Amino acid sequence: MQRLMKNKKNVIILSLLIIGSLGLIAQPADNSSSFIDTRDGKTYKTIKIGNQIWMAENLAFKAPEGCVAVDNIENNVNLYGYLYNWETAKKVCPEGWHLSTDGEWTQLTEYLGEEADKKLKNSSGWFEERNGINSSGFSALPGGCSPSNKVFQYSGYYGFWWTSTQADERNAWCRIMGYNQDKVVRENMRVNYGYSIRCIKD
Repeated sequence: MQRLMKNKKNVIILSLLIIGSLGLIAQPADNSSSFIDTRDGKTYKTIKIGNQIWMAENLAFKAPEGCVAVDNIENNVNLYGYLYNWETAKKVCPEGWHLSTDGEWTQLTEYLGEEADKKLKNSSGWFEERNGINSSGFSALPGGCSPSNKVFQYSGYYGFWWTSTQADERNAWCRIMGYNQDKVVRENMRVNYGYSIRCIKD
């Protein structure tokens, strides 16, 4: 009888250990944090992906020039951040952060691997519910672009993000995600266009 009770006790302990282990496995590590931009007091969510630390939101700092709200509606900044031309984008990130390079974007997408776009896209906010799963925590949203301060295109459909890497005299490298695309597209675009930006920690 004592032996039977001892065996039951061992089974219970083993079961509790297994359940506890499963609980640890089922709960991914929380790699999110936050950062306060002292220039305007805005708090940004941040996320660690691989060995990189990214802002998990588009930058929403109002630069003296070279930036515009989507559709010229300031309330849109809360969702999409500002759209910046490339010259402004290169210097607008807060101290301790910088505009992500072409290579850093490549490192990000290669780390995420297959279906990186789905892992980067927010789980809501994309046209026709073509949302991502946002398993990376990057929370990419389709802010569209602005070929000029009076023209706006593709908000809700596509997101465009500058890199700091120049392609030639008139163009710089960017990344594009779309509601109807199944990958993160690398493209060089005119530097006077207004695109979203993501800052990455130095």
